Amino acid sequence: MKAYPLSLLQIIYVSTAAPHQAIDPDAMLAKARRNNGRDGITGMLYFDGTRFMQAMEGPPEKIEATLARIRADSRHRALVLLTRRTIEVREFGEWAMAANTPGANDSAFFERVEELIANASPDVRATIAGFMRVRHAA
Repeated sequence: MKAYPLSLLQIIYVSTAAPHQAIDPDAMLAKARRNNGRDGITGMLYFDGTRFMQAMEGPPEKIEATLARIRADSRHRALVLLTRRTIEVREFGEWAMAANTPGANDSAFFERVEELIANASPDVRATIAGFMRVRHAA
């Protein structure tokens, strides 16, 4: 098991996929999983072809560097940070970046996310569940 600092940074952001950008969700997810595994970052990624929502937690300097890369990524625009907080214990556990991408089984993903965020704070659970309900209805 990897050693982590006592305090971790957790962020949740949403962004819009840039129009006319070719986005390969599988390639993006594979790269995120590789980078996040290297950097000790856990969380989840939701992408429905139009909107991204990502929750990340890990060492503060690694989260900041990852967020800076995402802000500079031309596939994202209008990035809005929903939450930013210091946590002592991972709320997303030791699991790698979970993901939902266009064409995936939304119901199975939503059920899995509910299980995975069971230990998250009420605010984090509400943020993630609310966003997914809104996007699913869109």
